Amino acid sequence: MKRLVLVGGGHAHLSVLKALAKQRPVGIETILITPKPFQTYSGMLPSWMAGHYTLANIQIDLRPLAKAAGVHLVIDSMLGMDAERCCVGLTDSSHVEYDLLSLDTGSETDVSWLELAGSKLLAIKPLDDFIVAWPRILAEIMRKPDYVLAIVGGGAAGVELAFAANFAIRQLNSSAKVLLVYPEEGLLAAHAISVRQRVEHRLLASGITLIPHRAVGTEKGLLLSNGTTIVVDTIIAASGARPAAWMSLSKLALSTDGYIAVDAFHRSTSHHNVFVAGDACARQDIPVARSGVHAVHAGPVLADNLLAALCGGVFGSYQPRHHSLYLLSCGERYAVASWGRWSCEGRWVWRWKNYIDKSFIKRFSESSLM
Repeated sequence: MKRLVLVGGGHAHLSVLKALAKQRPVGIETILITPKPFQTYSGMLPSWMAGHYTLANIQIDLRPLAKAAGVHLVIDSMLGMDAERCCVGLTDSSHVEYDLLSLDTGSETDVSWLELAGSKLLAIKPLDDFIVAWPRILAEIMRKPDYVLAIVGGGAAGVELAFAANFAIRQLNSSAKVLLVYPEEGLLAAHAISVRQRVEHRLLASGITLIPHRAVGTEKGLLLSNGTTIVVDTIIAASGARPAAWMSLSKLALSTDGYIAVDAFHRSTSHHNVFVAGDACARQDIPVARSGVHAVHAGPVLADNLLAALCGGVFGSYQPRHHSLYLLSCGERYAVASWGRWSCEGRWVWRWKNYIDKSFIKRFSESSLM
């Protein structure tokens, strides 16, 4: 009997679980190792922060999926792995050996420039920690007048978090402030000018203070690249990604920036019994941005390739679309759409996003399995 080990309950592994539930290959023992029995859909997190969704609305229960797929679910975290010994190490000091390994563990938030802020600092990842902390922050905002919350990061995540936090805070404390701090090259640098203009207009109209400077964390808050110190109560870091520490010790081939190097099949370039999807990997044949969009679309390809590796078959490559559709929520039930050079905005765009997001959750619900 061959053993397939899945580490992480991320977006790509949802498709793997559903494929295993559909095909149920014989002679295969499958184990899923994940810290929580629920997968939080990151695309809906900002609207949860804003109060438009409950936590149950944005989470997928992995237990019925695992049961339908005949997968043994292990609630634990991977501390490290040894690709030469074909095993992964867990927090309870146990080891799990594998014949075939699939990693969908994501990345970490890069807080290296902000760490001196200490207890004021809250990283967006891991999501589970952020979800626990956000209600506590709202409670503090209700108690303290003139609360200052800073979001650091000028990408899509930073923008959506700023909108969501501002909308939620305005319901509780009209004197509280939300700051969005981002590098001098500007907001949403990877998006078209029309998108950036729409988003900046909405940010300013919402009363969010824009600070186009790099920042370093301090005990008081933030030290900007122009020498100004800003006193803040909380810093939410959406400041880009960095590879998890265990990757450098995994004995897998890594990219120049420290992520697991994979080919077009999302297979490790050094160990062909290891597959990787999502933010944990770096394609070596073509550039692919780290985005949940690609993790979702690569999922079915990863599922097919794992089954091909186990049961025999032809591998397929994941080919990203030339342009990806981004629907950026703006706190209230309003959103901006970005697709290449095209953009639009409105409440109808939020309803469009709401429909897509809810459909994704429903696709992996227990009712869909039945």
